[in-house]
Amino acid sequence: MQQPPPEVYQPRLSLWGHVWRYLLALGISAIALISSTDGWPEWRFLLDLGLGVLCMVLVFWRRRWPVAIATFTIVAGGFSILSAGASSLALVSLATRRRWREIIPISLLNVAAGMFWFAVMETTPTEEIPGIPLWGFNLGANVVIIAAMVAWGMYIGSRRELIATLRLRAETAEAEQSLRVSQARETERRRIAREMHDVLAHRISHISMQAGALAYREDLSADQVRAEVGTIREGAHRALEDLRTVLGVLRGNGEDPETAPQPTYADLGRLVEEARTGGMNITFTDDVEGSPPETVGRSIYRVVQEGITNARKHAPGALLEVALSGSEEHGIDVRLRNRLGFDSNTPGAGLGLVGLTERVDLAGGHLTHRTEKDVFILEAWLPWGQ
Repeated sequence: MQQPPPEVYQPRLSLWGHVWRYLLALGISAIALISSTDGWPEWRFLLDLGLGVLCMVLVFWRRRWPVAIATFTIVAGGFSILSAGASSLALVSLATRRRWREIIPISLLNVAAGMFWFAVMETTPTEEIPGIPLWGFNLGANVVIIAAMVAWGMYIGSRRELIATLRLRAETAEAEQSLRVSQARETERRRIAREMHDVLAHRISHISMQAGALAYREDLSADQVRAEVGTIREGAHRALEDLRTVLGVLRGNGEDPETAPQPTYADLGRLVEEARTGGMNITFTDDVEGSPPETVGRSIYRVVQEGITNARKHAPGALLEVALSGSEEHGIDVRLRNRLGFDSNTPGAGLGLVGLTERVDLAGGHLTHRTEKDVFILEAWLPWGQ
């Protein structure tokens, strides 16, 4: 993952964060001032004090203009010992950015300013160390102190960058998890929508056809009317049960969608008999060798169910031929044929075959439908194993 720029992982300081940094800088300046003011004239003290106060004010904006503030405070430190605290704070802050093109020249400038102070501005005698020239001691001490401040600043910067990177990764992982959850929900809702269409469209079209036939039949006796109404009522109750099951899944109160009972290949006979009971004319031929796997059988059930629903809607009274054939070696062929008849005016969205095609494609098969003269043909092929 790409590292964030320093502007991203520099946290906003709290009030206490500002206070203790300024207290530390003032402490450094105070120690340096106490050890260096012997014999200063008044004008020299006032100059040092003015530059020190100015640097302490300017260092507040060290994050907005890091290089400029560090340069000014370090140059001022060559003339004012009170600027030592502000220049140290600016150098450490600059080092947290961990950019060598900024750190190296500013550090060299700091070394030069320190040597200028010891060579020109310092008036307090310094005890010499035997065997070490005074300028060499001052240079070594200056380099060690500056290296320690740079190392401390880079350590702080690396910690901040690590925390910012971990936070960015956590936010990215959370966003990806949220996206996966949304996609899973959308996929599941689409699956449930297909189930609603497959189940409810079949039930309701059955009820619509029976109610329409009952409205046109005037030769029925009272017992026959009651029987037809009972059949319609039973179909409505089944539709409500199916709807209640699907809505229960949507609310999270019903069965798990993956474990809820689903129709299988063994339920085809019951589906055909139910359609015949409702008044449809169907011939059913099953020449499949063996019993297909459950997932394949479910897809076959949906193909036949959609064919019966379409025939009931658009060709009521026409003979519907349902033929199944195949084996484990060659897969399963499903073929439905019916003559085109008058439309029952049952409303439909026209998406049944679209969803069915998607279902068959996902199962590894293919589905086609066409009209030859006045015959509508729906054909599907499904592999034995998905």
